[in-house]
Amino acid sequence: MSYNGSPSEKAVPAGELDRRHVGQSVSFQANDFTVVFGTIAGIARTEAQVYLSLAGVGGGTHLKDEYDLPNSQEVYLQLDPLSSAEKGFSEAASRIKDKLDELGKNLRDRDQAKDSE
Repeated sequence: MSYNGSPSEKAVPAGELDRRHVGQSVSFQANDFTVVFGTIAGIARTEAQVYLSLAGVGGGTHLKDEYDLPNSQEVYLQLDPLSSAEKGFSEAASRIKDKLDELGKNLRDRDQAKDSE
């Protein structure tokens, strides 16, 4: 199995996780057969490993709530809907501005063509 996240997730090396990520949804491939989905309850790090504690996962017969991951392993975080919306709005505003600039240029060119007749 090779888990690569979903389009609504962003890949981040486990070694880059810090306190800002506590409370965020995360998914990762724990081993060859298991993909984990959960909410980060706590993060601990050493030079070589990241230790994740997940909220709401433990307590089941086969479910662990703690995972040791190499710093380089990719984990997948849910995209922040507010920043994603802000980015989409900025891109749309930029496209609208470009169209308005193009329209203004066309109108100026048309007026100049009329004046030269």
